[in-house]
Amino acid sequence: MRITSEMLSSNFLYDLGNNLNNMQTYQQQMASGNLINKASDNPLGTSKVMNIDAEMSQNQQYNTNITDTTKWLSVTDSSLGQINGVLQRINELLVSSGNAAYGSDELGSIKDEINQNVSQLSQLINTNYGGKYIFGGTRYDVKPTGTTADASGNTGLNYLDSDGITAISASASASLTPAQTAEVSNINSSLVTEISQGVTIGYNVTAGEIMKFTNSSGASKNLSDILNNITTDLGSATTKSNLTGSDLTDIQDAIKNISTITTKVGAQENRMTSAATENESENTSLTDVLSATDDVDYAQASMNYAQAQTLYQASLQTSAKILQKSLLDYL
Repeated sequence: MRITSEMLSSNFLYDLGNNLNNMQTYQQQMASGNLINKASDNPLGTSKVMNIDAEMSQNQQYNTNITDTTKWLSVTDSSLGQINGVLQRINELLVSSGNAAYGSDELGSIKDEINQNVSQLSQLINTNYGGKYIFGGTRYDVKPTGTTADASGNTGLNYLDSDGITAISASASASLTPAQTAEVSNINSSLVTEISQGVTIGYNVTAGEIMKFTNSSGASKNLSDILNNITTDLGSATTKSNLTGSDLTDIQDAIKNISTITTKVGAQENRMTSAATENESENTSLTDVLSATDDVDYAQASMNYAQAQTLYQASLQTSAKILQKSLLDYL
């Protein structure tokens, strides 16, 4: 086989191009800090990097969910603490109503303060965080509760309809329309978030959990009815004895219910703390794997670049000796 000058030139240019491409590859790696800058650099590695990036993006969303849920639970915990404080104040007022020296004026003053406490309870149940009513269930864009006053001036605690104005009775004996039932159901629905792949948690406390509960004897109780009974008994001489009897027992049961809910919220906060730690650990592991797969070892890359540069220069020098003659030599 006859080796022509054209063949020598073609082979030289091909090899010279490869050497130049190698230099360019190492330059890109050092400039970007990544071993893989395009899929053809390492098809298998590219697939691995894309999978890790997707997992890290998903993990970041879980971290956002955990952070938001933790803040939500913190606001819930604070609000429950204030609700407990209001109920404790009502408890103190009921105990003081048993004072034999108290007449209608003193009981009237107690009634006025409890009416204010009922309004305060409604405001606390309507606590808003981030534009959402935290005790409003899935209907978090409308206040869940409101108050109404009867002919005797007693303040009642009620749910609110979808317009945020019309009252829906929260009494256990109330007869609701289908539309009202649906609204109350939405108010008392759970909110769920995903904190890890396949792991979800319900994180909200509903107005219904505050309003309706079962006491230690297994009897169903309703906070709206309890408050109505208290204000009614404060204005009636015949049922005054209930204030330090059944009314006092019921409000203490309501306090226990809030304490139970607060304990549950505290447990959820602890779980979020653990979830945040686990999320951070997983993110660190993914970062380490990504670094091992795609990060450039600058010392190695510098050596590779120096070798490629030396090889490129050597090929130029060698070609000058092998391909000495050209048409220009004869001009």
